[in-house]
Amino acid sequence: MKMRFLWPLTLFALLAGLLGIGLTLDPKKVDSPLINKNAPAFDLGQLNDSTLHISPDNLKGQVWMLHVWASWCSVCRGEHPLINRLSTMQGLTLVGLNYKDDRLAALSWLNKLGNPYQAVAFDPEGKAGLDWGVYGVPESYLIDKHGVIRYKEVGPINDTVLKETLLPLIAQLQAETL
Repeated sequence: MKMRFLWPLTLFALLAGLLGIGLTLDPKKVDSPLINKNAPAFDLGQLNDSTLHISPDNLKGQVWMLHVWASWCSVCRGEHPLINRLSTMQGLTLVGLNYKDDRLAALSWLNKLGNPYQAVAFDPEGKAGLDWGVYGVPESYLIDKHGVIRYKEVGPINDTVLKETLLPLIAQLQAETL
């Protein structure tokens, strides 16, 4: 009779332990299977001119960041001043990926808040975002000169992430030779 009650108690203890471990994890830190892999290919029209295309192949030889954003994203609006600052860094090409957005709304948003991007790929259906493993906006990917994703930030970049993680990694990547 004791064994009959021992199994449910053991199962409950195991599940409670797993739940306890899960509660200690940072939900913002989502490991990406793309880290240290080649950046997924896309060939998208640019937001401001659909006849001009942007592709990761165009960016080989440069340290660049793909920043996924949308005009409907309130968190993106709060992060935007930092992205504007980031765009002034020498040696970093900042590319936007406008994700599941309306073209006119996105253009208006950039005209109002400033356009920090050297180019903005327009992904209205989110197909390129899906290939990149986008969970939501904003997200940022740092890509090295060889076209390999070296870092992913899920959610907005803040000053701490910028100073302690991104700036040192960008400097390291810039110093690497092709």
